Amino acid sequence: MRIAVASDHAGFRYKTKVADYLRRLGHAVQDYGTDSEEPVDYPDVIRPAAISVARGECDRGIVFGGSGNGEAMAANRIRGVRCALAWNEESARLARAHNDANMLSVGQRLLSEGQVMAIVDIWLSTPFEAGRHVARIKKLDE
Repeated sequence: MRIAVASDHAGFRYKTKVADYLRRLGHAVQDYGTDSEEPVDYPDVIRPAAISVARGECDRGIVFGGSGNGEAMAANRIRGVRCALAWNEESARLARAHNDANMLSVGQRLLSEGQVMAIVDIWLSTPFEAGRHVARIKKLDE
């Protein structure tokens, strides 16, 4: 799978760790920055990652910040992106199963590294259930 990753300075450490983990799993990772813990404006790095997912250049995307809230908001401004903020494994599972989330946002300041890896694993492995959820997702794009 081709996966876009991006973070602001507050999510840089987890972005780096998750990107390395994804590569070890055999995924192709496209890193849209940032490249350090120096302060940046999150829309500047999240938007290009979200655009790559919307255009189909990447299959999915994972973005990181202090809380993950702003990153999810920035990604969701791009038509065709469904970025879910996950705070535990169940929220990640439901984001895929019910909402067909093609992007995931997580907060480095709110989750342990182990929690983030578990969330990523669940989100990557959960299929979209389709069925009754398809019509609801279509309404998001209207």
